[in-house]
Amino acid sequence: MMRQAGDRIEVGGAMTLAEASALLANGGNALTGTETETVFDLSAVEMVDSSSIAVIFGWLRQAQAQGKTIRIAHPPRDLLSLAALYGVTELLPLCNSKSET
Repeated sequence: MMRQAGDRIEVGGAMTLAEASALLANGGNALTGTETETVFDLSAVEMVDSSSIAVIFGWLRQAQAQGKTIRIAHPPRDLLSLAALYGVTELLPLCNSKSET
């Protein structure tokens, strides 16, 4: 599930291999109608696997190709654990403070 809410894109449900292609495409389409910076809010994401990291990097590449930036708000704890396991936490465009979320 993905829903546009102003300059935010709210993502919910599962971010797993089964949904990865659709999430990547829908996120890229949603970026087309946004300002220069977009926040992907993952607070409603219920399940992740390693493909969720690939989806986020895909969104990042799509945004950069359009001259935009993205931030990730409220990433699930499991996603952060996977990012740490793979050594890519610092590469994720995470919101740093409450004011960014």
